[in-house]
Amino acid sequence: MKQGQLTGRAAEANAREIGVRFVAGESYEVSVREHRVLVDQPSDAGGRDAAPTPTELFVASLAACVAFYAGRYLTRHGYGRDGLAVRAGFDMASDRPARVSGIRLTIQAPADLPAGRRPALLAVASHCTVHNSLSLPPSVAIELIEQAPEREVRQGAR
Repeated sequence: MKQGQLTGRAAEANAREIGVRFVAGESYEVSVREHRVLVDQPSDAGGRDAAPTPTELFVASLAACVAFYAGRYLTRHGYGRDGLAVRAGFDMASDRPARVSGIRLTIQAPADLPAGRRPALLAVASHCTVHNSLSLPPSVAIELIEQAPEREVRQGAR
């Protein structure tokens, strides 16, 4: 068993569910607890550009996680979060498989954060859950299940 890997009931108790359903065109609705987020593709990729792409949300989740951890650090040490911002840029690989090949994050610390506190803020923000998950990748299992044909579903409901 790998370090940090859960099995059996411990894994089930720690599991979280996210749902994704087709909307139209290249759009999908993502359900997270009671929240809904739309994803789409840019017009040049066949979408309507009505929402971020899944890849953009992937990078955004890292940036938001870094911001969250930085904000918690500031609060814990008595500093305000006003002025805290994170910017992210990313590159796509030019070869296969399709993937993000690089991510750059810049944290803008509040102006009143003393220079002596900045290295600790960076260290804490660099260990957010999403960054840790990229550094120590989780196992990913994809399973295909078949949906019953529409008429069989209707006949079974009689």
